[in-house]
Amino acid sequence: METTQRQVLVTGGNGFLALHIVRELLGHAIAVRATVRTMERSAEVTDALASRGVSTQGLSFIEADLMSDKNWEAAMVGITDVVSVASPVFPDSGSGHSAQPSEADMAASTEGTLRILRAAAGAGVRRVVMTANFGAVGFSNRDKTSITTEENWTDENEPGLSAYEKSKLLAEKSAWKFVEDRENAGLFAPELVSINPVAILGPALGHHVSGSFGIVDSIMSGSMKRIPPIELNVVDVRDVADLHVKELEVPQAAGQRFIASAEGIISMTQIADLIRQQRPELAASISRRRLPGFAVRLGSLVSEQAREAKLLMEINRHVSTSKAQDLLGWSPRYTKEETVLAAVDSLASRNQKR
Repeated sequence: METTQRQVLVTGGNGFLALHIVRELLGHAIAVRATVRTMERSAEVTDALASRGVSTQGLSFIEADLMSDKNWEAAMVGITDVVSVASPVFPDSGSGHSAQPSEADMAASTEGTLRILRAAAGAGVRRVVMTANFGAVGFSNRDKTSITTEENWTDENEPGLSAYEKSKLLAEKSAWKFVEDRENAGLFAPELVSINPVAILGPALGHHVSGSFGIVDSIMSGSMKRIPPIELNVVDVRDVADLHVKELEVPQAAGQRFIASAEGIISMTQIADLIRQQRPELAASISRRRLPGFAVRLGSLVSEQAREAKLLMEINRHVSTSKAQDLLGWSPRYTKEETVLAAVDSLASRNQKR
């Protein structure tokens, strides 16, 4: 199958979500140039795709890092559209959660986003699809009688907002401001579209997984000794990749945000029960003990990790994906249960290979 004249740049091409996006684009006969921080990492992409029978015809690579100007101008040559997936990774605090971000961390996240947008604008790129985060949308809405939509924005000073969520929020805000400022100045700006996925799970194509896998891993391994009363929205990585491609294709997507989520809500307790029932070989490791909500609230007085858990426990989880369905014709193909179990299987397979 021959590729079209279009060529899409995908940043952080060897990442968990980016690999699925590259696979989806190649499946649509769209040429892809993927950025990697070192060229050695390109083999991770080609090996992962080849192992699943995906042709890499039309796939090329360029070395580029969000924290450096080097090669971004070259990366944009001949590019029609950009899918901006890569994010800086913050150091671990030792608790399994990211450390509180420094001002330098926040600046790095925003600057990486602006570096991509500046290069795209300079090259006359038509559209930039930005992988944002539900943490930028719904983490200040505690009204559980409401529906969270793309009109919602999280307060950047929200107590308990994690380093990753805050970095994505600030980066998304900076992206929208960049486009607005250029348009107001009469300068060319790419069309900007953002996708704001909830916790991304599903099958891993390569070595990398999303941060959301940490929840599933801690439950299935038993390292989560007491399971807190936290509800989650999840979405399969394959559905998120599909939405990225649709955001490239539909003219009406320009200037819009889109939430990506599977239908419904699943609690950590339900995840534990699901794994125990559907993957009985893992059941012995899974804790049956529960952490009461009052203990989380009490812990939030002294622990940043507990403050993050308290926020997750309190926010509204009734989210709408009707905008993506109505404007883009997108709907999730995988249920929340299928999404969780695919992540469980990926983690189990990786653990067996160690």
